[in-house]
Amino acid sequence: MSTKNESYLVGLIGEGITPSLTPPMHEAEAEHHRLRYLYRPIDLTAIERRGSDVGELLRAAHDMGYNALNITHPCKQLVLEHLDGLTADARALGAVNTVLISDGEFIGHNTDGTGFAQALRTGLPGVPLERVLQIGVGGAGAAVAHALLGAGVRHLVLVDLDPARVAERVAALSAAFPGSTISAATPAGIPAELAAANGLVNATPIGMYQHRGSPIDVSLLDPGHWVADVVYRPVDTELIVAARAAGCRTLDGGHMAVGQAVDAFRLITGLEPDAQRMRSHFLSMLERGL
Repeated sequence: MSTKNESYLVGLIGEGITPSLTPPMHEAEAEHHRLRYLYRPIDLTAIERRGSDVGELLRAAHDMGYNALNITHPCKQLVLEHLDGLTADARALGAVNTVLISDGEFIGHNTDGTGFAQALRTGLPGVPLERVLQIGVGGAGAAVAHALLGAGVRHLVLVDLDPARVAERVAALSAAFPGSTISAATPAGIPAELAAANGLVNATPIGMYQHRGSPIDVSLLDPGHWVADVVYRPVDTELIVAARAAGCRTLDGGHMAVGQAVDAFRLITGLEPDAQRMRSHFLSMLERGL
């Protein structure tokens, strides 16, 4: 258990993440617990490194005394081969977004799934879950798919630019959720699949500051759809803005961002964070244009 005399050095490894609000969310919550807690982004774009360098960055963080690292695009799966252990959730998802550094070992966790599950419960209560189209099955996408099926989605359709990755994810999810139907579709099939779906989830980086645009033709949306995005920087992505304009119920990526941060803070410190306080701080930062 943490004490007020203990200090923490935490980082976030990812591409184009200098504007991330995760570091100030963690630091503000730590202040309420009277912890000395420094959280800094390690932006691959800014330091001109590749995602494949994540192992080297992990070892450097260990040598510099880091307690933990959050991991985001494009490293959530690349980091796996550099870890000494995985939790059951991280192993099932095949992706890691939190690495605890202790006794010279790197232990991988995943709080994306629990973060999205909480976001779906609180941000889109009561939406129909008969058929959902999810675009993107990478690191975040694996966690989102598990959360959707765990929430009761009966038929989940997955689309990704990598056919082999989709096939692997369909097989894994079908084994884990035998009561649901999981199928694959191609990007060309998105119009037909969306027409048949209740909901759409974007689990790709498209919409981030570094990856502007929308993962679909937004003219395909209608008020019968609900739409969720995992991108939160900006929180009003092109997809979310268009979905609101089309009359859809929406879930912006800020809900998942706060949910995963709450769970990661708990893992790192052993203390219980205040989820509502972290959400309020997140929203206040958005209002101030941070």
